Amino acid sequence: MSKTNERALTLMTERFGHDTFLYVATIDGDRPSVRTVNAFYENGAFYVVTYALSGKIKQIEKNPAIGVCGEWFTAHGIGENLGHVLAPQNAEMMTKIRTAFAEWYDNGHTNESDPNTVLLRIRLTDGILFHHGERFEIDFTVE
Repeated sequence: MSKTNERALTLMTERFGHDTFLYVATIDGDRPSVRTVNAFYENGAFYVVTYALSGKIKQIEKNPAIGVCGEWFTAHGIGENLGHVLAPQNAEMMTKIRTAFAEWYDNGHTNESDPNTVLLRIRLTDGILFHHGERFEIDFTVE
């Protein structure tokens, strides 16, 4: 991995490795659909707690290509429904998310006992990050 990509990934964690607003664009037929979500970034992916019957999940099931943007960052990615938030495979990430979203997570908006409350992973493929006059083109597929 290049030093530039390493620096960009460090900046990604600093900027988005906590509760952050992220704009997520999916494709609804032949039209884009955009919404704001609370997201948490780690290791080249954003994680979002959402509802399996929501428009965004239905659109991702048909076409997993996603566009995201927030805080001087734009990117492409692949959306993946990781299943119920209480599923064993999601336990480690959900612990991080509950901590990151602690200010609002238990205010009645999220019902973890509902099997349709799911964890969405947006696995980033490429993006552009701006930081204090520097422009970073990030290839998230390079390790």
